[in-house]
Formats: sequence, C-alpha cells, structure tokens
Amino acid sequence: MNNLRGILDFCIRHQTILGYSTVSLLTTAIEQIFSSAVFKCPCNSWNTLYGSAFLIMPAIALFLLGLLVNTKMWHLLTGICSSGKRCTCSPQETCIHRSCHLVPVLARALVAPLTWISVALLSVNFYECAASGSSKIQSFVCKDTDCYNLLAKIPCNPTLSKNITGDSLSFQAQSQLIGWLLIVVIIIGALISKCYSRCTSPVTYLQHKFCKIYSEQETELFEVKAKERATNLAEVNTKCFFEVTNPAPAQFMTPSNKDWKQISLLYTHNPEEEYYSMLHKYARTKRGNSTTRSGETGLIPPVLGSVDEAASRESGF
Repeated sequence: MNNLRGILDFCIRHQTILGYSTVSLLTTAIEQIFSSAVFKCPCNSWNTLYGSAFLIMPAIALFLLGLLVNTKMWHLLTGICSSGKRCTCSPQETCIHRSCHLVPVLARALVAPLTWISVALLSVNFYECAASGSSKIQSFVCKDTDCYNLLAKIPCNPTLSKNITGDSLSFQAQSQLIGWLLIVVIIIGALISKCYSRCTSPVTYLQHKFCKIYSEQETELFEVKAKERATNLAEVNTKCFFEVTNPAPAQFMTPSNKDWKQISLLYTHNPEEEYYSMLHKYARTKRGNSTTRSGETGLIPPVLGSVDEAASRESGF
C-alpha cells in the first residue's frame, strides 16, 4: 500500500512531465506503424512530395489536434472574443498578456508534432524518399540522366547507391544528423524558456507551487459546484414544466453574463494583487462591494463563494 501511495504521489508531482512523455511515446509508436506498415515510397518523380507529406503533414495534424484538445486555448479564446464582437484587447488583459498566455498553449501543442518530425528523421525512411526525388539534390549529386533515374529508385533498392559516387549521397546519415540536431535544439529551447520564465516570474518558486495547487483545487471545486447547481436548476425547471409549479428564483440564482465574462479571462499574476485567479479576484471584489454597499442585491453565487472560502483558508487572508 505504501509503495502504491508513493507511486501515486510521484505521478501527481510529475504529471506534466509524465503527460508529455506519454504523448511522445504514443507519437513514436504511431510513427513506427506508419513507417513500417503504411509508408511505401513510389521511387519515381513523386518521391519528394510523397516523402515530405509523411514527414510534415502528420506533424501539422498533430499540432492542430493539440490546439483542439487544449482547454486553455478555448479558455483564452472565449475570454477575449464574444459572439458578434470583434476581438480587441480589454483593459483587464492587454495584448501582451494574451501573448504570454498563448506561448505555453503553443508549446504544449508542439510536443507531438516535434516528436513526430524528430522520430521520423531518425528512422530515415521519410527523409530518404523525399531527398532522393529532390531536384536540387539530384543536380548536386548527378552528372547524367542515368544517375537521376537511379537516385529516385534508391529508397526501393538501397544497393543502387553503390553505383553513384559522392559523399553527399548518404541520406540516412543526413536524416539522422538533422534529427539529433532538432532534438538538441528543442531541449536547449525548452531549458532557456524555463529559465527565462522562472527568472522573470513575479512570484517565488514556493508561491508558484501554491498557485498551481490552488488552481487545481479551484477547478475541481468549480466543476463539483457547477454540476450540483446545474443539476438542481435542471430539476427545478423540469419539475416546473411537467408539474406546472412556480420555482423560487432566488434559491437557484445563477451568475449573470457579466459575471461569467469577468471570470472567463485568463489571469496574469500581479505582485501588487493578492489574487490567484480571475475567480478569486471576482469573489474578493464581489465580497468587498457587498460589504460596503449592503443595500445592493449583489450576493455571491454559491459556486463562487465556496471557492473564495477555500482560497481564504489556504492563503491565510
């Protein structure tokens, strides 16, 4: 039991790295399947187009899929764009802040496509097919028409490379060299971006860790309370329809459209504010308004109030 708990704690602490590793492993497995079972180089004038398509198009598809399943991407879009209105920068969130939110979204979406390209280059097949049909490589290596024809057929018959002289013909070495260079560039880029984000962060490491824990707990509580409130509201409305009863509107009050828009923005931490999310900021502001102006009917919805109470207990405010 202790071993199982230790493994579970390890997975929770390193869930981001494990998630990226899982995506990379799945992408590698899919690439190997495509390379061995699906990919068949035509060994003619279509080599470049065919090989490039298998090298690049799946990467583009994985990138778009990564954006599609990224919830932060849709949170960002729905927070800055409303139906029927042009997307503009609001006072609460500048265009620079939006760009800062967009960078990690794109970074997560690039994990799978970069893995695909790197593994594809290391496995050689796609690059060899594309390079053997390239007119630039053919003109650089070949001096006669026979060489052109032999070069395009090398992916189907590797022994033909012996009939062509030249050190630049090693497509396998070129592909693997480019693949390793790409991997090194990705690792260096990730390290530099991580160091830069930590050095320029307005919060300390432990406070950043607290913010992450708070964000996870807030999301979990929000989903639980939202499901509970939606279930109760649906039950009242359904009962009203079938039994022709009048529901009590105050008991099942829901946030207004203005309230939803206020918490839908992605929050950028400000060292002058002791907030950890837009929901936290909304609840604090709402509570302050209700305290100073008790005559107004601006009560905190239960969905938001419970999150604020949890944040208050954890942060000590």
